[in-house]
This record gives sequence, C-alpha cells and structure tokens, in this order.
Amino acid sequence: MNPESVDVTAGLGGFLAFFLLAVALYFLMRNMNGRLRRLAYREEREATGNTDTGATTEATEATETPFQEAPDSQDQRGDSPNRPD
Repeated sequence: MNPESVDVTAGLGGFLAFFLLAVALYFLMRNMNGRLRRLAYREEREATGNTDTGATTEATEATETPFQEAPDSQDQRGDSPNRPD
C-alpha cells in the first residue's frame, strides 16, 4: 500500500453538514430581510404621521400602552387581601 496515493475527503457527511448549514443560512437571511423591510415600512409610516391609515395619535398611543400595574386591592395571585383564608 502506497501512503502517498491515499485521498482523504469529507465524504457524504461533510457534504450534508455543509448543505444543511447553507439551507439554514438561506432561511435566516430571508427572515432577516423580511423583518428589516417591515421595520423600514413602520419607520416610514411613523415619519409621515400615519396619514395613509387615518389613525390619530391618541388611538396609536392607546394601542401602544406599556404594562400597567395591578390595582392595590389585589396581590400578585389575584386574591383579595381582605378575603379570609
């Protein structure tokens, strides 16, 4: 056996690993491209003042309210503190 004539290749396993990484990269780039387009569209719409949708700033603020705290009459489980155990 001549050691100089031995070829070492990645074989089928290497090809499949590379192919799966390429497919995953394709889908990730496609998803990122769509998200960036939506982001640019939202920024453009906000810059124009939402005139194309007819929405007022009050309606926009009402839909984008931050998390509101629960009333003081209830604890975090939703039980009333005045209720006897």
